[in-house]
Amino acid sequence: MPSLGMITLNALTVADSVIISVQSHYLSTKGLEHLLKTIRKVQRQLNPKLNIEGILFTMTQDRTNFSKEIAELLKETYGKSIYIFQYEIPYSIKGAEMRAYGKSIFSFEPNGKIAKAYENLTKEILEIERQRKKANIDIIR
Repeated sequence: MPSLGMITLNALTVADSVIISVQSHYLSTKGLEHLLKTIRKVQRQLNPKLNIEGILFTMTQDRTNFSKEIAELLKETYGKSIYIFQYEIPYSIKGAEMRAYGKSIFSFEPNGKIAKAYENLTKEILEIERQRKKANIDIIR
């Protein structure tokens, strides 16, 4: 479960938006419930402008049925009220090795599946921002 201590509260208080990363595991779903309650409380009391950009699945393992079931449950539960990012960050042993060497995935394994997933996620976020800006321009006109 995520830490919901003072550092998290301070970060949410000064942030414009938040991307919630979630693993497809049972305990992560419980942590997500707590985090969403905390975010709602921060929005009510400290930072009404805080926006949830979406839920990002990380360390996904498509080969396990349990992981798939948890992901589907989260999509069904939150998908209508919170954006679910199309691209997911897969689990890879290279991710653990990269952290041990203190390197970015782009310098450690630039052509690997994690680097490609982050590239796709970046493109998705940029497209969402382009659409948001276009909608704001259209509203102003």
